[in-house]
Amino acid sequence: MVETYGLTHIALAVRDIERSFVFYRDVLGVVAVYRRPNFLQMQTPGSHDVIVLEQRSESVGQPGGVMHFGFRLHDAGDIDAAAEAVEAAGGTIVEQGEFSPNEPFLLCRDPDGYEVEIWYEPPTPVDPPARG
Repeated sequence: MVETYGLTHIALAVRDIERSFVFYRDVLGVVAVYRRPNFLQMQTPGSHDVIVLEQRSESVGQPGGVMHFGFRLHDAGDIDAAAEAVEAAGGTIVEQGEFSPNEPFLLCRDPDGYEVEIWYEPPTPVDPPARG
């Protein structure tokens, strides 16, 4: 077995890198960490999560086996703020509810049509220690 930080990135084909960057920045607070023509790597502050944007119009929004990707909230009470941020950033809410009591979720689409899940899950036995 090799030790990793777990699943750390996803690469998305997008029509407009800046538009997609603004969406994820405004919804999740990502920051750009590496750029080159037609390519942007963004990272979620405080984690190892990376979203790579590649400008490739021919495959935009096509799932290619990826049904959605998700971001886990620290606090269940933040779900409404997440929904507001998605809509303010140009996304579309597809569904919002609870998987079970006190485990809210929302599914949304980013400006290119990718489905993103934002949800809360109580701590599990394999979660890393809480940040101080």
